[in-house]
Amino acid sequence: MKKLNIRSFVLIGVFSAVSYLLMLLNFPLPPFPNFLLVDFSDIAALLAAILYGPLAGVFVELLKNVLNYFITGSPTGIPVGHIANFMAGVTFILPTYYVYRKTKSKKGMLFGLAAGTAVMALVMSVLNYYVFLPAYTLFLGAPAMSAPETKALVVSAILPFNAVKGAMIAAVFMLLFARLSQWLQKQTAVNRV
Repeated sequence: MKKLNIRSFVLIGVFSAVSYLLMLLNFPLPPFPNFLLVDFSDIAALLAAILYGPLAGVFVELLKNVLNYFITGSPTGIPVGHIANFMAGVTFILPTYYVYRKTKSKKGMLFGLAAGTAVMALVMSVLNYYVFLPAYTLFLGAPAMSAPETKALVVSAILPFNAVKGAMIAAVFMLLFARLSQWLQKQTAVNRV
């Protein structure tokens, strides 16, 4: 991780707060189940990662979810959804950051966002099948789904939802990145000194 000063920690805190606020503006997508919600909070975490390194982005994801859990709670009492959101954010921002870091160009960012979307969709499908969906049924006291039912839900809803969510975040981030790319380059140069 890049060497951080007080200003960096304060800005990571600001990115966490912005990420938390963006998380509150979540919404469902009509073709998918209502428990799958899109939010653009990963944009702030990705900006933090670009400016201060990948651990800063992970820290923003963590703070955002901890804040949301303590303020809004969880239907299960256990932060299963928050852990899932944290994992989705991390699996999106880390591949994006590392691919972008190789080229530091708009094209590199586009490839990074595509890689982040693909990794998030695949990893979250596996985690939902083996961890999160069983945890929800356990903590909510719902009847357990059979393996074919769980597989059908993952293939028909969770995988495509995460792909669409990643594409939406990528589209919004590229609009922002086009405007901020020169500023980001200056900031990363300043942060290296």
